[in-house]
Amino acid sequence: MNGRILLIGVLACATFRAPAQTLHILSDSLSCSIRGLSVVSDRVIWVSGSQGMIGRSIDSGKTWRWTRVKHFEQRDFRDVEAFDENKAVIMAIAEPACLLMTLDGGRSWNPVFLDSAKGMFLDAMEFWNTESGIVLGDPIDGRFYIARSFDGGLHWHPIPREERPESEPGEACFAASGTNLRKLNRQEACFVSGGSRSRLFIRDQQLNLPILQGSESTGANSIAIEDDRSLHGGDRMIVVGGDFSRDSLRDRNCFLSKDRGKTWVAPATGPHGYRSCVEWIGEHRAICCGTNGVDISPDGGLNWRLISGLGFHVCRRAKQGRSVFLAGPRGRIARLEW
Repeated sequence: MNGRILLIGVLACATFRAPAQTLHILSDSLSCSIRGLSVVSDRVIWVSGSQGMIGRSIDSGKTWRWTRVKHFEQRDFRDVEAFDENKAVIMAIAEPACLLMTLDGGRSWNPVFLDSAKGMFLDAMEFWNTESGIVLGDPIDGRFYIARSFDGGLHWHPIPREERPESEPGEACFAASGTNLRKLNRQEACFVSGGSRSRLFIRDQQLNLPILQGSESTGANSIAIEDDRSLHGGDRMIVVGGDFSRDSLRDRNCFLSKDRGKTWVAPATGPHGYRSCVEWIGEHRAICCGTNGVDISPDGGLNWRLISGLGFHVCRRAKQGRSVFLAGPRGRIARLEW
């Protein structure tokens, strides 16, 4: 009896001390859908979305300056990479695919990349540092499109076709959150695909994923790398996705790897539906979001707890800081309180 009382007391104490995670809504009144999110620091946040809309905050999300990029009012900017409060690169996905840069906080934008090839569809953009970047696109003639920048995004160079990864029929990438492409360490990047096949691509490796796949709405949408700052990091991964046409389906929507994608395990308690983005937010802590809610994991992705039923497309932690922000439909932006 005494042992039972002691156990109850310990559990009660643990429950009381467990940190609560809630979302503080910062914006929720625009008609655009936001899928691009770059959190430079605890104060500087950039977002990009449909209808040519760009948002920037330099006070931790308390106030926002919204602009519609001139001559691009009908374009969908699915990703943004910000370097500071003045410099950012945005990605317009489809024909013609283009990248634009600002150096004055979004007041003016200049094209730095343009490709009008038939079938062009950009999915994600990533930078290792202030100089070296990469952009990923859907397959053209059976090979994924990849271009590189070595001067901070000012110029982009498509890699030769014969060096691009081969795709299989019906395999592509999802421009869902800009996070299906990630830096693996200081030298390498990796990306995940979906559709008829869902795989992890690391240089010349193509590793099969056990995530739900087989139709155009299924597959991996996002990958998170736990320690991408280390030269030998990048071993611990979380992949999320599912079926965006059935966003409450919890079948095979999340998998974990501790050996750089060679083997995968399913969580004991998975996310509560389709998820378009996953992000490490601290040691063993992760967050993921999708159109039907947001989940938090305190144990490296082994167990997920639903903290909100609001829909979001993307969640990112500050590059310099600990703040976590989310963005999604109808101009919705939130900050994680944790």
